Amino acid sequence: MTDPQLSRRDLLRGNLAGQQESRARKEEAKPPAAKPPAAAASRFPKSFPVLRPPGAVEEEAFLTGCTQCNACIEACPHEAIVHAPPRYRRAAGTPTIDPIRQPCWMCEGFPCIPVCQPRVLRMDLPKKMGLARIDVVNCLPYQGRACSACVEECPVSSAIELLGDKPKIVEEICTGCGVCQFVCPAPDNAILLMPLPERPLPPAGKVEHVEPR
Repeated sequence: MTDPQLSRRDLLRGNLAGQQESRARKEEAKPPAAKPPAAAASRFPKSFPVLRPPGAVEEEAFLTGCTQCNACIEACPHEAIVHAPPRYRRAAGTPTIDPIRQPCWMCEGFPCIPVCQPRVLRMDLPKKMGLARIDVVNCLPYQGRACSACVEECPVSSAIELLGDKPKIVEEICTGCGVCQFVCPAPDNAILLMPLPERPLPPAGKVEHVEPR
């Protein structure tokens, strides 16, 4: 029989204590959890897509091989290649392109590539960096206003075509250089630019690692 001196609060506390003790016993009886694989336990999270200069190898190979020597940055005649900011985590300090500030103008001969000693930028890989898309809500021609800036300034022939008076990105040709985003005059920029989620490995499957000077 329950002691009449015990309050309802005391009974509830007793029930809670019993439930917690039961849970603790069940947890102790569980087998130990398996340790995560080394890759998952790494303090470096998986890298996210970054807009790299033309001819860049697959991202993990790029991060492994790039010495941050600044050669490609110094070789770019348009100063389009910059250091990735700290928010890029593992990629911070490596060469990237910020098209809102300055896009890649797809220079003839790609002077940034031959100066790359570890060859994480390569002539024998595609020069496709990303893919542009048009936000029709903000694009002026789609709202009945005249504009052809992206078509006129695009450095890649036939990468943007006009359907009537409206621009359309040709995905197979677009290199993701970012010029269309850079020149877009819409109050809210109408160009969405995404880096390639995956890039090819170099032909040999690896890159050379050159110690920085």
